Amino acid sequence: MNQKALRTLEYDKIIAQLVEYASCESGKELCRKLVPSIDYDEIVTAQRETTDAVTRVRQKGGISFGGVKDIRASLKRLEVGSSLGIVELLSISTLLTTAARAKSFGRHEDSELPEDSLEQLFAVLEPLTPVNTEIKRCILSEEEVSDDASPGLHHVRRSMKNIHDKIHTQMNSILNSNRTYLQDAVITMRDGRYCLPVKSEHKSNVPGMVHDQSATGSTLFIEPMAILKLNNDLRALEIQEQKEIEMVLADLSNQLVPYQDELLADFQVLTKLDFIFAKAALSRHYQASEPRFNKKGVIHIKDGRHPLLDPSKVVPITVHLGREFDLLVVTGPNTGGKTVSLKTVGLFTLIGQAGLHIPAFDGSELSVFDEVFADIGDEQSIEQSLSTFSAHMTNIVQILGQADSRSLCLFDELGAGTDPTEGAALAIAILSFLHNMKCRTMATTHYSELKVFALTTPGVENACCEFNVETLQPTYRLLIGVPGKSNAFAISSKLGLPDYIIEDAKTHLEAKDETFEDLLTHLEQNRVTIEKERIQIESYKMEVEQLKARLTQKEERLDERRDKMIHDAREEAQRILRDAKDTADQTIRQINKLASESGVGKELEAERARIRGKLKEVDSSLSLKNQAKEPQKSIDPKKLKLGDGVRVLSMNLNGTVSSLPGPKGDLYVQMGILRSLVNISDLELLNEQSVSGPTLGNGNGRKKTGSGSSSTRMSKSLSISPEVNLIGMTTDEAIPELDKYLDDAYLAHLPQVRVVHGRGTGALKNAVHKHLKKLKYVKDFRLGVFGEGDSGVTIVTFK
Repeated sequence: MNQKALRTLEYDKIIAQLVEYASCESGKELCRKLVPSIDYDEIVTAQRETTDAVTRVRQKGGISFGGVKDIRASLKRLEVGSSLGIVELLSISTLLTTAARAKSFGRHEDSELPEDSLEQLFAVLEPLTPVNTEIKRCILSEEEVSDDASPGLHHVRRSMKNIHDKIHTQMNSILNSNRTYLQDAVITMRDGRYCLPVKSEHKSNVPGMVHDQSATGSTLFIEPMAILKLNNDLRALEIQEQKEIEMVLADLSNQLVPYQDELLADFQVLTKLDFIFAKAALSRHYQASEPRFNKKGVIHIKDGRHPLLDPSKVVPITVHLGREFDLLVVTGPNTGGKTVSLKTVGLFTLIGQAGLHIPAFDGSELSVFDEVFADIGDEQSIEQSLSTFSAHMTNIVQILGQADSRSLCLFDELGAGTDPTEGAALAIAILSFLHNMKCRTMATTHYSELKVFALTTPGVENACCEFNVETLQPTYRLLIGVPGKSNAFAISSKLGLPDYIIEDAKTHLEAKDETFEDLLTHLEQNRVTIEKERIQIESYKMEVEQLKARLTQKEERLDERRDKMIHDAREEAQRILRDAKDTADQTIRQINKLASESGVGKELEAERARIRGKLKEVDSSLSLKNQAKEPQKSIDPKKLKLGDGVRVLSMNLNGTVSSLPGPKGDLYVQMGILRSLVNISDLELLNEQSVSGPTLGNGNGRKKTGSGSSSTRMSKSLSISPEVNLIGMTTDEAIPELDKYLDDAYLAHLPQVRVVHGRGTGALKNAVHKHLKKLKYVKDFRLGVFGEGDSGVTIVTFK
């Protein structure tokens, strides 16, 4: 990619911003060297890496690579067998710590997430935790090695501490006994040895070795003879300490030797990751998106914002090139945004091919170009004696010599700087040449001849930057398919130029020019009118959609109200019939007690069956209505459990699951005294278990659903449960419930039932047994055995 276009389109400014987002120096260097690629696969890969980094940052937050140091020189030293210094070892430790942090960041917490393009990079990292831990244990800072780095170092430093203590003890004793001879009552260091500041006239009173004197000569720094040997011993230990430190560093260096390849790979991968996440940070800063790339020369930028303009003021532009036309001529007044549009297309192409996201709406499309050429701005040169026109033409000649069908050419004010007639002719000839070369080209101009050329040439299209003549302000909107006006007369009039001068200027226009300008004015007026009508039509469409939605909701509410009224009426009828049946049941029980051996009981039972039939009809009608309102939900065989309440749709009966589904989905359902084999597709789970099935274990794991209001939702004689659950009730609550249940079970001809009362204190069990002894239709009863619920249930057998 030619450097001139990179400078002209301000690509370097984008790179400068990218560099700021990199954490380590090696990552910044990669950012500085980033140039647009012309390899399609390489571009797509780079874009995917940027997108995946943006996704990771959005999911997990940012990650810093500031601990990445350039360790390549240190690795060279290891290669030749040299020992590393403290700073070098700390740099490697910091690198390994960053690698460990990055590897942790790279792991997916959700294993079901698909792998992205960064997965392999994170997998390559080797934190070398044992070696890094050893370095951290031995080296505390750039100036300090730990006492525990080696046994020898620990011993030497302990000896040094003992000698330090002896020296301080002796020095303090000498200082106190010779205070009158000292300049100051302090202990000082000279050349690493402990000294006292002695007045020069008292030199003979403090025997020892003179190491230094003050600038005036009034103070001598004397090492007392009494601690001379201790200082010598200390000096020897310091030399020994240094040797021990060198041995520690050599040992740490030797531990790193086998991992030179891993260390180099860590450095390179972390540098690349820093570079990729810098691109992601820049993308988030610009609120950018990944563009799609093609090899067909097609550009379609949706709501693109030039990244170097103020985000609060920049107006997004939408521009396309390369499908219906490959040459776009942009016209309009100065300061209208033509050059910005030109630079936006060029800069987006460059940064997109460099693997950076573009600040545009998602789904924008760019093409891979081998070269991007730009002739933008005034390149007048006094040194080279070039006028504006000459400078532009020199650049254009170079472009024409290199451009081909895989090039993008951008021209600002093509043909300007010379006679308008000749300039327009040259511009048309240049654009025709590039058009014939199938080169994707975008050019700005003021020439009317170029507007006509775009209108009359296939594959060439006009565009303009919208301008509001009333406010003298550009809107910066790019309108493709509409040629623009220069609006010179209108702008001049608004700025106060007298009308007579403007009218005189119009007389100097050729008739064809004036007619063409009038045509453009007419087109612009029509465009504005159509745009207003389009907006109005869109508003009407939205209003119609809203009215339609409200009408549909109103109809649905009416249907719901109607259905609810019918449903309430059916429920009321069911309730009345149920009350009547309960009354009849009570009466039958009383009569049965008085005339159990007569034929009256059979007649009453027949009458009761007739009432039951009516109730069934109401139940059936209500259940069908409910089914019409709520579609059947399929049952997952894996989630079905023994004892689950279900409705058998073909029979319209409730029951409980008494066996699990087989391979074909068949299972047994207990419906009162009826046990039937049905298919799981003919079942519907009940929201609330109204029928109790056999309990498992001790019977304490079930909800209290075997009796009460939920079990009266269907006819007792048709679906009476084989058990009643009294757990949680008081004695006063349980006995009436038990009595009612046993009557229903007896009338339903169940041979035996289970009464679940639990263990507890035994009060509820005793009350149940006491009540059972009073009932004439109870043959006998007993406590449950193992597998039936043990002493928590009572098995009742009827006569």
